[in-house]
Amino acid sequence: MDRDRVPSLILGVAGSLVILAALLHFVGVEDLLSVLSTTDISDVLFVVIAVLGWLFAWGLALRTVLSVLDVSLSSVKAFFVICGAMCANNVTPFGQAGGEPISAMLISKTADTDYEKGLAAIASVDTLNFIPSILLALLGAAYFATKVTFSTNLRVATGVLVFLSLAIPSGLYLGWTNRETVETSVAHLLTTLVPQLTQRLPYISVIPGSDLRQRVRGFFRALERVATNPTDLALALTFSLCGWLCQVVALWLAFRAIGTPIALAVVMFAVPLGAIAGITPLPGGVGGIESVLIAVLLAAPLPLMTKAIAFAAVVIYRGAIFWTPTIIGGVFASIVGVNAFYQEEV
Repeated sequence: MDRDRVPSLILGVAGSLVILAALLHFVGVEDLLSVLSTTDISDVLFVVIAVLGWLFAWGLALRTVLSVLDVSLSSVKAFFVICGAMCANNVTPFGQAGGEPISAMLISKTADTDYEKGLAAIASVDTLNFIPSILLALLGAAYFATKVTFSTNLRVATGVLVFLSLAIPSGLYLGWTNRETVETSVAHLLTTLVPQLTQRLPYISVIPGSDLRQRVRGFFRALERVATNPTDLALALTFSLCGWLCQVVALWLAFRAIGTPIALAVVMFAVPLGAIAGITPLPGGVGGIESVLIAVLLAAPLPLMTKAIAFAAVVIYRGAIFWTPTIIGGVFASIVGVNAFYQEEV
């Protein structure tokens, strides 16, 4: 890990621990342990299986995007690569934004392709993943609205979703129509900042400006190839949607594991909202995602819902969502790193 990232990582972990401690104080440790003691282990195993389904589906989405870039990757390797990407997101601040450079390097090493293609692929998958998440949340909110009267907090959450459903496509459209300007601006920014950084960082060679511009050009050309292939885009979106549905089922099963059934529409609404908190400067969104999930679940007028029940289900769900890809992806990334090291030595 880059030494310059260590302080930000430490601050992020500290922030996550503070938030989790506040949640424990809010819920009550004894109440939480009391609910968790009733957990059905067999249902927890189903939660893990649903999480594995999510990772496999998103791995297929990554494989589809890479195929557009003429990069071949098997379904099994795509699964391990996406686990590695999720692991990178979980151990770096700002979630996907912080983990994408590491994920791109993992893709380039595993698939034996250019770094720019790997970065374009993971950036494309991350962007595509926003679309089904917002649609699922809006569908859940629409169904939920027919059953209950929304509280103030739920109205605010729905307003955020509506804003994102308009802002994200608008931003993508503006970026696409002005992609040449964006490309020029990014190239100028990198050719200005990177030489200054490489002069201050030890063991990092200076990258010529012409090489940087060439890499930026390759990155944007790769994005264009993905964006102009509607058939594979639709297929990747389908895999992405399947992954989100697996996450929704995982949270639904977590409630079943503690003996408190919950309507599927509620978790369809809660899961994407919780994922939005992943953009906070907390490694893997730990603390932030849990807080949002609990807030949304408690805001829903559900008769059996308590603070301890909501937190217990979220602990099971987030434990599986966080640790499954972190363990699998961490081991895989280590193996790839060791192989790459020995290849360079040879």
